[in-house]
Amino acid sequence: MKEEKSKYEIWKQKTHIIIYGVNTPAGRIFDLVILFLIMLSIFIVMMESVAEVDKKYHDLLLIAEWIITVIFTIEYILRIVTIKKPWSYIFSFYGIIDLIAILPMYLSYFFTNTHVLATIRSLRLLRVFRILKLMRFIGEASQLRDALKASRTKIAVFLYTVLIVSVVIGSLMFIIEEGEGSGFTSIPRSIYWTIVTLTTVGYGDIAPQTELGQFIAVLIMILGYGIIAVPTGIVTVEYAKSQRKKADEVTDPGQEAKECIGCNTKNFNAEANYCYNCGAPLPPAINNAQNANRSDQ
Repeated sequence: MKEEKSKYEIWKQKTHIIIYGVNTPAGRIFDLVILFLIMLSIFIVMMESVAEVDKKYHDLLLIAEWIITVIFTIEYILRIVTIKKPWSYIFSFYGIIDLIAILPMYLSYFFTNTHVLATIRSLRLLRVFRILKLMRFIGEASQLRDALKASRTKIAVFLYTVLIVSVVIGSLMFIIEEGEGSGFTSIPRSIYWTIVTLTTVGYGDIAPQTELGQFIAVLIMILGYGIIAVPTGIVTVEYAKSQRKKADEVTDPGQEAKECIGCNTKNFNAEANYCYNCGAPLPPAINNAQNANRSDQ
Protein backbone atom coordinates (compact mmCIF):
# COMPACT_ATOMS: atom_id res chain seq x y z
CA MET A 1 0.00 0.00 0.00
CA LYS A 2 2.75 2.41 0.91
CA GLU A 3 4.59 1.64 -2.31
CA GLU A 4 1.47 2.33 -4.41
CA LYS A 5 0.87 5.58 -2.54
CA SER A 6 4.48 6.56 -3.05
CA LYS A 7 4.21 5.91 -6.78
CA TYR A 8 1.02 7.93 -6.91
CA GLU A 9 2.65 10.84 -5.10
CA ILE A 10 5.62 10.72 -7.48
CA TRP A 11 3.29 10.69 -10.48
CA LYS A 12 1.26 13.54 -8.99
CA GLN A 13 4.38 15.62 -8.40
CA LYS A 14 5.75 15.03 -11.90
CA THR A 15 2.39 15.80 -13.51
CA HIS A 16 2.08 18.98 -11.47
CA ILE A 17 5.50 20.15 -12.66
CA ILE A 18 4.55 19.48 -16.28
CA ILE A 19 1.15 21.19 -16.10
CA TYR A 20 1.93 24.16 -13.87
CA GLY A 21 5.63 24.65 -14.59
CA VAL A 22 7.47 26.06 -17.60
CA ASN A 23 11.07 25.48 -16.57
CA THR A 24 11.25 21.92 -17.86
CA PRO A 25 11.29 20.65 -21.46
CA ALA A 26 8.13 18.62 -20.81
CA GLY A 27 6.40 21.69 -19.36
CA ARG A 28 7.30 23.80 -22.39
CA ILE A 29 6.08 21.10 -24.78
CA PHE A 30 2.84 20.79 -22.81
CA ASP A 31 2.22 24.55 -23.03
CA LEU A 32 2.96 24.58 -26.75
CA VAL A 33 0.54 21.70 -27.36
CA ILE A 34 -2.20 23.42 -25.35
CA LEU A 35 -1.54 26.68 -27.19
CA PHE A 36 -1.83 24.88 -30.54
CA LEU A 37 -5.09 23.20 -29.48
CA ILE A 38 -6.53 26.53 -28.34
CA MET A 39 -5.77 28.13 -31.70
CA LEU A 40 -7.13 25.10 -33.55
CA SER A 41 -10.31 25.17 -31.46
CA ILE A 42 -10.88 28.86 -32.22
CA PHE A 43 -10.30 28.17 -35.92
CA ILE A 44 -12.91 25.38 -35.81
CA VAL A 45 -15.43 27.69 -34.10
CA MET A 46 -14.94 30.28 -36.84
CA MET A 47 -15.23 27.70 -39.64
CA GLU A 48 -18.46 26.33 -38.14
CA SER A 49 -20.00 29.79 -38.55
CA VAL A 50 -19.33 29.69 -42.32
CA ALA A 51 -22.34 27.92 -43.82
CA GLU A 52 -20.53 26.53 -46.88
CA VAL A 53 -17.61 25.14 -44.88
CA ASP A 54 -19.83 23.73 -42.12
CA LYS A 55 -22.05 21.99 -44.66
CA LYS A 56 -19.11 20.34 -46.37
CA TYR A 57 -16.90 19.49 -43.38
CA HIS A 58 -19.41 19.39 -40.53
CA ASP A 59 -18.58 15.86 -39.39
CA LEU A 60 -14.83 16.44 -39.56
CA LEU A 61 -15.08 19.70 -37.59
CA LEU A 62 -17.33 18.03 -35.01
CA ILE A 63 -14.94 15.11 -34.48
CA ALA A 64 -11.96 17.46 -34.17
CA GLU A 65 -13.76 19.62 -31.63
CA TRP A 66 -14.78 16.57 -29.59
CA ILE A 67 -11.16 15.39 -29.52
CA ILE A 68 -9.97 18.82 -28.38
CA THR A 69 -12.72 19.01 -25.75
CA VAL A 70 -11.80 15.60 -24.35
CA ILE A 71 -8.13 16.65 -24.13
CA PHE A 72 -9.08 19.87 -22.33
CA THR A 73 -11.34 17.87 -20.02
CA ILE A 74 -8.47 15.53 -19.10
CA GLU A 75 -6.23 18.55 -18.53
CA TYR A 76 -8.89 20.17 -16.32
CA ILE A 77 -9.17 17.01 -14.20
CA LEU A 78 -5.39 16.69 -13.92
CA ARG A 79 -5.10 20.29 -12.77
CA ILE A 80 -7.57 19.54 -9.98
CA VAL A 81 -5.96 16.24 -9.00
CA THR A 82 -2.35 17.40 -8.95
CA ILE A 83 -2.79 20.64 -7.00
CA LYS A 84 -2.70 20.75 -3.21
CA LYS A 85 -5.74 23.01 -2.92
CA PRO A 86 -8.15 21.97 -5.72
CA TRP A 87 -10.84 24.49 -4.78
CA SER A 88 -8.39 27.35 -5.21
CA TYR A 89 -8.06 26.37 -8.87
CA ILE A 90 -11.72 25.45 -9.44
CA PHE A 91 -12.97 28.85 -8.28
CA SER A 92 -10.07 30.84 -9.74
CA PHE A 93 -10.54 32.97 -12.85
CA TYR A 94 -8.76 30.54 -15.16
CA GLY A 95 -10.42 27.54 -13.50
CA ILE A 96 -13.87 28.96 -14.28
CA ILE A 97 -12.78 29.81 -17.83
CA ASP A 98 -11.49 26.25 -18.34
CA LEU A 99 -14.80 24.79 -17.14
CA ILE A 100 -17.00 27.13 -19.17
CA ALA A 101 -14.93 26.43 -22.30
CA ILE A 102 -15.54 22.66 -22.19
CA LEU A 103 -19.20 22.68 -21.11
CA PRO A 104 -20.84 23.65 -24.48
CA MET A 105 -19.81 20.43 -26.23
CA TYR A 106 -21.23 18.25 -23.45
CA LEU A 107 -24.41 20.31 -23.30
CA SER A 108 -24.86 19.93 -27.06
CA TYR A 109 -24.87 16.15 -26.57
CA PHE A 110 -27.86 16.30 -24.21
CA PHE A 111 -29.71 19.34 -25.52
CA THR A 112 -30.55 20.60 -28.98
CA ASN A 113 -30.25 24.16 -30.28
CA THR A 114 -27.11 24.86 -28.25
CA HIS A 115 -25.23 26.24 -31.25
CA VAL A 116 -25.09 29.67 -29.64
CA LEU A 117 -23.25 28.23 -26.64
CA ALA A 118 -20.53 26.95 -28.97
CA THR A 119 -19.18 30.46 -29.34
CA ILE A 120 -18.32 30.38 -25.62
CA ARG A 121 -15.41 28.16 -26.60
CA SER A 122 -13.67 31.31 -27.84
CA LEU A 123 -13.05 32.07 -24.14
CA ARG A 124 -10.18 29.61 -24.41
CA LEU A 125 -8.18 32.46 -25.92
CA LEU A 126 -7.95 33.96 -22.43
CA ARG A 127 -5.81 31.00 -21.43
CA VAL A 128 -3.05 32.29 -23.68
CA PHE A 129 -2.18 34.79 -20.93
CA ARG A 130 -1.55 31.94 -18.52
CA ILE A 131 0.36 29.80 -21.00
CA LEU A 132 2.69 32.58 -22.11
CA LYS A 133 3.03 33.85 -18.51
CA LEU A 134 2.50 37.45 -19.62
CA MET A 135 2.96 38.88 -16.12
CA ARG A 136 4.61 42.04 -17.42
CA PHE A 137 1.59 42.79 -19.60
CA ILE A 138 -0.77 41.94 -16.75
CA GLY A 139 1.09 44.47 -14.60
CA GLU A 140 0.61 47.12 -17.26
CA ALA A 141 -3.07 46.17 -17.48
CA SER A 142 -3.45 46.67 -13.73
CA GLN A 143 -1.98 50.18 -14.06
CA LEU A 144 -4.45 50.95 -16.83
CA ARG A 145 -7.27 49.59 -14.65
CA ASP A 146 -6.19 51.86 -11.80
CA ALA A 147 -6.11 54.83 -14.18
CA LEU A 148 -9.63 54.07 -15.39
CA LYS A 149 -10.80 53.67 -11.80
CA ALA A 150 -9.28 57.00 -10.79
CA SER A 151 -10.88 58.81 -13.73
CA ARG A 152 -14.31 57.14 -13.50
CA THR A 153 -15.96 60.23 -11.97
CA LYS A 154 -14.69 62.55 -14.70
CA ILE A 155 -15.67 60.06 -17.39
CA ALA A 156 -19.15 59.68 -15.84
CA VAL A 157 -19.64 63.47 -15.93
CA PHE A 158 -18.41 63.52 -19.53
CA LEU A 159 -20.80 60.74 -20.59
CA TYR A 160 -23.68 62.44 -18.79
CA THR A 161 -22.91 65.65 -20.69
CA VAL A 162 -22.82 63.78 -24.00
CA LEU A 163 -26.14 62.16 -23.16
CA ILE A 164 -27.74 65.54 -22.45
CA VAL A 165 -26.35 66.98 -25.69
CA SER A 166 -27.65 63.96 -27.63
CA VAL A 167 -31.15 64.27 -26.16
CA VAL A 168 -31.34 68.04 -26.77
CA ILE A 169 -30.02 67.90 -30.33
CA GLY A 170 -32.06 64.77 -31.11
CA SER A 171 -35.25 66.50 -29.97
CA LEU A 172 -34.32 69.57 -32.00
CA MET A 173 -33.67 67.51 -35.14
CA PHE A 174 -37.02 65.77 -34.73
CA ILE A 175 -38.76 69.14 -34.75
CA ILE A 176 -36.77 70.39 -37.76
CA GLU A 177 -36.91 67.24 -39.91
CA GLU A 178 -40.40 65.97 -39.00
CA GLY A 179 -42.48 65.29 -42.10
CA GLU A 180 -39.57 65.65 -44.53
CA GLY A 181 -39.29 61.90 -45.19
CA SER A 182 -35.71 61.83 -43.86
CA GLY A 183 -36.24 59.11 -41.26
CA PHE A 184 -36.59 61.29 -38.16
CA THR A 185 -39.88 59.63 -37.23
CA SER A 186 -39.52 59.91 -33.45
CA ILE A 187 -37.36 61.53 -30.79
CA PRO A 188 -35.62 58.23 -29.83
CA ARG A 189 -34.73 57.65 -33.49
CA SER A 190 -33.46 61.22 -33.75
CA ILE A 191 -31.33 60.67 -30.63
CA TYR A 192 -29.98 57.50 -32.26
CA TRP A 193 -28.95 59.56 -35.31
CA THR A 194 -27.32 62.18 -33.07
CA ILE A 195 -25.22 59.60 -31.23
CA VAL A 196 -24.19 57.89 -34.48
CA THR A 197 -23.17 61.23 -35.98
CA LEU A 198 -21.53 62.49 -32.79
CA THR A 199 -19.31 59.41 -32.59
CA THR A 200 -18.35 59.88 -36.28
CA VAL A 201 -19.72 56.42 -37.13
CA GLY A 202 -22.24 57.65 -39.69
CA TYR A 203 -24.25 54.65 -40.88
CA GLY A 204 -26.13 56.76 -43.39
CA ASP A 205 -29.52 55.14 -42.74
CA ILE A 206 -30.90 58.50 -41.62
CA ALA A 207 -29.89 61.85 -43.14
CA PRO A 208 -31.29 65.38 -42.69
CA GLN A 209 -33.01 66.88 -45.70
CA THR A 210 -33.47 70.51 -44.65
CA GLU A 211 -30.69 73.06 -44.86
CA LEU A 212 -30.97 73.86 -41.16
CA GLY A 213 -30.79 70.17 -40.29
CA GLN A 214 -27.71 69.70 -42.48
CA PHE A 215 -26.06 72.71 -40.86
CA ILE A 216 -26.67 71.23 -37.39
CA ALA A 217 -25.32 67.89 -38.65
CA VAL A 218 -22.08 69.60 -39.71
CA LEU A 219 -21.71 71.13 -36.26
CA ILE A 220 -22.29 67.74 -34.64
CA MET A 221 -19.65 66.12 -36.85
CA ILE A 222 -17.06 68.75 -35.93
CA LEU A 223 -18.03 68.47 -32.26
CA GLY A 224 -17.63 64.71 -32.47
CA TYR A 225 -13.92 64.93 -33.27
CA GLY A 226 -13.32 66.98 -30.14
CA ILE A 227 -15.47 64.75 -27.94
CA ILE A 228 -13.58 61.59 -28.92
CA ALA A 229 -10.33 63.01 -27.51
CA VAL A 230 -11.77 63.94 -24.11
CA PRO A 231 -11.95 60.50 -22.40
CA THR A 232 -8.59 59.56 -23.88
CA GLY A 233 -7.00 62.67 -22.38
CA ILE A 234 -8.61 62.03 -18.98
CA VAL A 235 -7.32 58.46 -18.79
CA THR A 236 -3.89 59.49 -20.09
CA VAL A 237 -3.48 62.08 -17.33
CA GLU A 238 -4.47 59.58 -14.64
CA TYR A 239 -2.15 56.96 -16.14
CA ALA A 240 0.76 59.44 -16.07
CA LYS A 241 -0.03 60.24 -12.43
CA SER A 242 -0.03 56.52 -11.64
CA GLN A 243 3.35 56.10 -13.32
CA ARG A 244 4.85 58.99 -11.36
CA LYS A 245 3.41 57.66 -8.11
CA LYS A 246 4.86 54.24 -8.81
CA ALA A 247 8.25 55.79 -9.53
CA ASP A 248 8.15 57.72 -6.25
CA GLU A 249 7.28 54.56 -4.31
CA VAL A 250 9.99 52.30 -5.70
CA THR A 251 12.80 54.86 -5.86
CA ASP A 252 14.81 55.69 -2.75
CA PRO A 253 14.93 59.51 -2.40
CA GLY A 254 18.59 59.26 -1.43
CA GLN A 255 19.55 57.30 -4.53
CA GLU A 256 19.41 57.87 -8.23
CA ALA A 257 16.87 55.65 -10.06
CA LYS A 258 18.38 52.63 -11.78
CA GLU A 259 18.09 52.31 -15.54
CA CYS A 260 18.48 49.13 -17.56
CA ILE A 261 21.26 49.43 -20.12
CA GLY A 262 19.67 46.78 -22.33
CA CYS A 263 16.11 48.12 -22.74
CA ASN A 264 16.25 51.54 -21.03
CA THR A 265 13.55 50.61 -18.52
CA LYS A 266 13.64 52.94 -15.51
CA ASN A 267 12.42 53.26 -11.91
CA PHE A 268 13.64 50.01 -10.37
CA ASN A 269 13.76 49.32 -6.67
CA ALA A 270 17.15 50.20 -5.21
CA GLU A 271 17.67 46.55 -4.23
CA ALA A 272 16.81 45.15 -7.68
CA ASN A 273 19.70 43.39 -9.43
CA TYR A 274 18.04 42.35 -12.70
CA CYS A 275 15.64 44.02 -15.13
CA TYR A 276 12.11 42.63 -14.91
CA ASN A 277 11.62 43.51 -18.59
CA CYS A 278 14.60 41.90 -20.35
CA GLY A 279 16.45 40.14 -17.53
CA ALA A 280 19.71 42.04 -18.02
CA PRO A 281 21.88 42.83 -14.94
CA LEU A 282 21.25 46.30 -13.51
CA PRO A 283 24.01 48.76 -12.61
CA PRO A 284 24.40 49.58 -8.90
CA ALA A 285 22.30 52.44 -7.53
CA ILE A 286 24.20 55.73 -7.20
CA ASN A 287 23.78 57.67 -3.97
CA ASN A 288 22.79 61.26 -4.69
CA ALA A 289 24.63 62.48 -1.59
CA GLN A 290 27.86 60.94 -2.86
CA ASN A 291 27.33 62.60 -6.23
CA ALA A 292 26.90 65.96 -4.50
CA ASN A 293 30.12 65.47 -2.50
CA ARG A 294 32.02 64.54 -5.66
CA SER A 295 30.74 67.60 -7.48
CA ASP A 296 31.75 69.84 -4.54
CA GLN A 297 35.27 68.40 -4.59
